[in-house]
Amino acid sequence: MKNTLIACLLLCFSAVTAQSDLFVSNGSYIFVDGTGFSSGPNVAPLFVTDDVNLETNSHIYLRNDAQLLQGNDVGNSGTGELSVYQNGTVNQWSYNYWCSPVGGILTNSSINNNFRVNQLDDPLLGTADLIDSNDSAFTAAFNGTANPLLVSTRWLWMFVSSNQYSQWIPAASPGNANIDIAPGLGFTMKGSGTGLTGNTDYDFRGKPNNGTIGSPVAAGQFTLVGNPYPSAIDSAAFIHDSENVNAIEATLYYWEQDGSVASHVLQDYVGGYYEFTINAAGTVITDVPAVFMTYDEQDNQFPLPIPTNGIKTAGRYIPIGQGFMVEGITGSTGTVRAKNSHRVFEKEGTDSYFFRTSNSGLNYQDSGLSLVPDDYKRFRINIDFTVGENQYTRQVVLNFHDSATPGHDRGLEPKRADSYDTDAYFLLDGKQFSGQAYAFDETLTIPLIVDIEEQQPLRFRIFDIQNFDETQGIYIHDIQDNLYVDLRTQDYDLNIGPGNYTDRFEIVFIPGQALSIDDFDISDLTIRQDNDIHQLSVINPNGLDVKTIEVFDVAGKRMLNQLYNSVSNRYQLSTVDLSDGVYIVNVTSNANTVKSEKIIVKH
Repeated sequence: MKNTLIACLLLCFSAVTAQSDLFVSNGSYIFVDGTGFSSGPNVAPLFVTDDVNLETNSHIYLRNDAQLLQGNDVGNSGTGELSVYQNGTVNQWSYNYWCSPVGGILTNSSINNNFRVNQLDDPLLGTADLIDSNDSAFTAAFNGTANPLLVSTRWLWMFVSSNQYSQWIPAASPGNANIDIAPGLGFTMKGSGTGLTGNTDYDFRGKPNNGTIGSPVAAGQFTLVGNPYPSAIDSAAFIHDSENVNAIEATLYYWEQDGSVASHVLQDYVGGYYEFTINAAGTVITDVPAVFMTYDEQDNQFPLPIPTNGIKTAGRYIPIGQGFMVEGITGSTGTVRAKNSHRVFEKEGTDSYFFRTSNSGLNYQDSGLSLVPDDYKRFRINIDFTVGENQYTRQVVLNFHDSATPGHDRGLEPKRADSYDTDAYFLLDGKQFSGQAYAFDETLTIPLIVDIEEQQPLRFRIFDIQNFDETQGIYIHDIQDNLYVDLRTQDYDLNIGPGNYTDRFEIVFIPGQALSIDDFDISDLTIRQDNDIHQLSVINPNGLDVKTIEVFDVAGKRMLNQLYNSVSNRYQLSTVDLSDGVYIVNVTSNANTVKSEKIIVKH
């Protein structure tokens, strides 16, 4: 039904439209086209100082990234509808986290009403009609469809003040999305696209949310919340709001899932939480990708600076409909709040985008990683694990700034969402972090905790080095083996046994032994036989130029002979073909100095 446009001409002639109150009469509508409006502070295609009153059968249509901002906490009223589109970014196998910008319209009240997923409509995209839409349908089957929109209710869930997977709360009954979701709370929904393709459009229709919206949080537990408004919100304002500082940790957790895994079975999921935080000024984003596989089918190595998958990013501004997890601060039970003061007009595609892969935005590199200002330093370390047939990477990040303290620096240090039996992290006040911040000093030593479940290869790699002098070394110090490896010049590879390594690895900036080549002594070499993996290791902490490694049995017969023409911090030879017994290892340098040591081989 097409009714006469009421009060719309004003929108067409002003970059900013401010109304004390907005009243849309019965049977009328306002169509707001965001095309031509630029994002910016105190700017919006539709700004209302006080309340919005939508009479029965009246509508506000926000199209082409148009948004509604409101100044006061006055409740909206009426039983008319606001309609706004959002595009889901996953296929039928994967979850998006959502938060509705509208509530129900069953009664005329001046409070924010609960939302039901059955308020989602199927927008008639690809037609000339930008107003009408079709009601979506729901099914109890595993898969929905995009055209016409059919949503599976199996994947509609909420998560409120919980810490166990079993504590998800249904957001629908089978085949019927009829369960209330409180304003500000998020919900999960799988995509409706067929096969492995993603992207489905949804039309949120209802009474626009406004004012302060609180959601319950509990100490050390997670709650799925999100942006509850028909406009973007500023993550910096949200995280550093004076009330939220005492309610939640400073990290937002965005769910990310590998959509190439065509399965609805939980144990088949490849997914995790992308961790995001930002400083109060909104100038420094610190984020860490979800843990995903890094091996490449071609060479079974670690060829990429960031995981093959797990590279979605979030911007400073959280778009309409976006959901995310927050964690309650230990020692407090309270409420996390979204407020009108957090709201901004920010179009998607610059610093605001529904959680997806993107290289665009302010202060981003071509790789999609954020840049830090000139007075900051940063680098990231990828720790590569191989557990059985599973290969994955845990990334950690270190920020350096004069303002950083020895304690927790909110907005610069992402807190760990979840941990694996084999993992790496920083420890601060008994909590696990994926990032730390320090005032830079060459004498710093930064402990890195590594947990290993079973014997495996381990690799440390550095990348995204920002604002460091090219001559400044960045070392991983293996305290047990007395090795200092400059990660700027080489990766550090080793085989490692099971254990909780709390005091073995640290990041330093000056090696413990800064010796010249003339000072190297072959006695500094360490010769070690590991019978669990049938491997002989020669550890070379000072970069001695090793020429040969020979292994002789007690009768003097040479069993192994390996020549080398390059320097390494560790040399490794397989002893799997040697019989049980005592052997002599000779390590010879280019200066023809020799170190000999007995080893015992036992299978």
